[in-house]
Amino acid sequence: MRKHDIPVLLHHLEDMYPDANCELVYRNPFELLVAVILSAQCTDKLVNEVTPDLFAKYPGPRDFLHLSQEKLENEIRRIGLFRSKAKHILETCRILVEKYGGEVPKDYDALVALPGVGRKTANVVMSVAFGVPAIAVDTHVDRLSHRLGLTKAKNVLETEKDLMNKLPKEKWTFAHHALILHGRRVCLARSPKCHICPLQEVCTYFKKNEK
Repeated sequence: MRKHDIPVLLHHLEDMYPDANCELVYRNPFELLVAVILSAQCTDKLVNEVTPDLFAKYPGPRDFLHLSQEKLENEIRRIGLFRSKAKHILETCRILVEKYGGEVPKDYDALVALPGVGRKTANVVMSVAFGVPAIAVDTHVDRLSHRLGLTKAKNVLETEKDLMNKLPKEKWTFAHHALILHGRRVCLARSPKCHICPLQEVCTYFKKNEK
C-alpha cells in the first residue's frame, strides 16, 4: 500500500466503523485483562456470555484466589483451552495481589510478564483500559494487514511494527478495532466479500485478484 493510500484507508474505516471499540464486556482493567486472556482462540461473544456471572461471583483478583484451579475450570469450561487459562488467571491474580496491591499495572513490560499475557493482550489492556496508543495484532488484524498491503511480515511482531510505522499514532487503537470488525464482517478468512468492500481502491489483494 502506498503512503498516500493510508488516509484513504482510514477515512473508509472511520466511515464504516465510527464507533469501533473493544467488544468485550468489562467494568475495569482487571475484568478486561481476564476477558482478553479468555478470548484467545475464542470468540468475544462466548467470552461475554461467560464473564458476567464469573465477575459477579469474583469481582477482583483477591476473590479469584479463593478458587481452586478445578473450580475455576468449571466456571469457564465453555471457553476453549479452559484448563490452561484457569491456571494462568490464578497465577496472574496471585501476582497482582502480591506485587501490585490487587491492581492491574499500567506498564507494558509488567503486563507481558504476567502468566498468559502476550503482546496482544498487553496492547489491548494498555490501549483500552489505560488509553495508551497501541496496536494489538490478532488473526483478523494480521490477515487484513497482509491483504491490504500494509505488511509482508513473517510474524505478528513484524506486522505490529509495520503498522506502527505506517499508521498515525493517534489512529493505532481505532485502526486495531476497525480492522477486527472489518475482518469479522467483510474481509473473512475464507471467501472475503470483496465485491461489497469499500476498501477496494487501496487493497492489494483486490487489485491482484479482481481479474
